[in-house]
Amino acid sequence: MKPADRTHHGKEEDILFRELGGRGLSAEHRSMMITLIEEHKIARRVVGSLARAREEYLGGNQRAIEEIRGSLKHLAQFYPAHIEKEDKQFFYPCMEYFTTEEQDGMLEEFREFDRSLIHEKYQSVVDGLENSAVSASFNRSNPLSS
Repeated sequence: MKPADRTHHGKEEDILFRELGGRGLSAEHRSMMITLIEEHKIARRVVGSLARAREEYLGGNQRAIEEIRGSLKHLAQFYPAHIEKEDKQFFYPCMEYFTTEEQDGMLEEFREFDRSLIHEKYQSVVDGLENSAVSASFNRSNPLSS
């Protein structure tokens, strides 16, 4: 999963859906969870297409702008309905499957998940800066690198 996808879908799939999987969900809720998982896969494909089209466009392929437009249009139509489905038809009703203590435990797991993502993000930034510095230093000290 890409970082943005992990931020949102990671908590749902890795924590909430995992916990719900062991519960006696109603047929409606189980079906909705399966639908949401499939919609996450669709969103990943569209966002992946958008990212590839962006790279193609930045690389000079002017025709990639149509793929960008199509992906953005798809996402603009897709996400409001998806989020409405999650928020109104799934998340709140599914909280009934958990005790207050279990909900609190999941919230703490969500917080820890977020903390680890922030740590990963800044570690990646530091690693990138360190690699750039090492590369720049090597290039300055190596006359054959030019």
